[in-house]
Amino acid sequence: MIPVGATLVSDDVRDIHFSCDIARCKGACCVAGDAGAPLDLEEIEILQENLEEFMHFMTPQGIEVVNEGGVFDYDLSGKYVTPLVNGCECAFAFFTGGMARCAIEKAWEQGKSLFRKPVSCHLYPIRISQYNGFDALNYHKWSVCHKALVKGKNENMPLFRFLREPLIRRYSEEWYHELANTFLEINNKP
Repeated sequence: MIPVGATLVSDDVRDIHFSCDIARCKGACCVAGDAGAPLDLEEIEILQENLEEFMHFMTPQGIEVVNEGGVFDYDLSGKYVTPLVNGCECAFAFFTGGMARCAIEKAWEQGKSLFRKPVSCHLYPIRISQYNGFDALNYHKWSVCHKALVKGKNENMPLFRFLREPLIRRYSEEWYHELANTFLEINNKP
C-alpha cells in the first residue's frame, strides 16, 4: 500500500493495466454481482432529488423496485447500495443494443442532471474501503472485466490513468498529481 494524502493506495492501482471494453463485456458490472453499487449518504439524497429524471431511462422493473423500496438498499454488511431488480441487475440499468447502460449517466449526458453516477461506479474497478481517518483504494478483480485487462495491456493504460477523472472527482486534482508523481518516483527507483 502506498500512502497518498489521507489514503492508502494498493500497488495494483499502479501496476494493473485496464481499459473498459464495454463493447465486449456489454456492461456486465451493472447486471452481475451479489449487491448493488456502493453509495454514499450524499448520493442517496441526490438520487432521491433527481429520480424523476432518471426514470425516463429506467426499465419498468427498475422503476417498480425503486417505487416500492426506494433508491437504495443495504448489502450484507449493512452498507448503502443501489437496489437490484430480481437480485441481479441494478435498478438504474437499462438496455440498448444488448448492452447494459446507466439511466443516471444517461440523464447526465442529456443535461437533465448534474450528477453523473455514483462515484463507486465511476471508479470501478477500484473499490474504496473507509477506515477511521483514511480511505484504502484497492483493485477489485472480477472475471467480467477480463477483456478490459487485455485492452489495457494492449493500450499500455495503467489503471490509475484510466480512472484519472473519477479519482480527481473523488479526491481532487492535487491528490491525483501527488498519486501520479508518487508512482513515477517508485517506477524510477533502481
